[in-house]
Amino acid sequence: MTLAIRPAERADVPVIAELIRGLARFEKLEDEVTMTEERLAENLFGSHRYAETLLAEDGDVPVGFALFFHNFSTFLGQPGIYLEDLFVVPEHRDRGVGRALLKQLARLAVERGCGRLEWSVLDWNREAIGFYERLGAQPNSEWTVYRLAGQALYALGRE
Repeated sequence: MTLAIRPAERADVPVIAELIRGLARFEKLEDEVTMTEERLAENLFGSHRYAETLLAEDGDVPVGFALFFHNFSTFLGQPGIYLEDLFVVPEHRDRGVGRALLKQLARLAVERGCGRLEWSVLDWNREAIGFYERLGAQPNSEWTVYRLAGQALYALGRE
């Protein structure tokens, strides 16, 4: 395998979209995907870039991605990186692709003066949890993630 990790470009939007759909299938959340390639292109590569993407390729074949954005820790007084999605296509797992993506993301965090790199993982995804813990990541069980979305978000935003 000839693995390369690189920042995604606008021309990669169809590939990113397909990897997102692959992640949704794996997580059994396909019905929640309303993303369009147009919306993805605008929000990743438009006038305001809300997130960044790293692509993993074996030769010229896309085999995984990491989509992330900056957050900020008031306690540290420093930026951080939040990893929204990490996905490796099933036939390329256990070959170091996920580790290479996280390693590059950690490098970016260090280069950018970030105080931490964080992400969420589904409770049932024991393989991912074991992988993250082998890298030295620790669960933050003192916090519960809340989400305001859909009608509840629109209702509060229109008050």
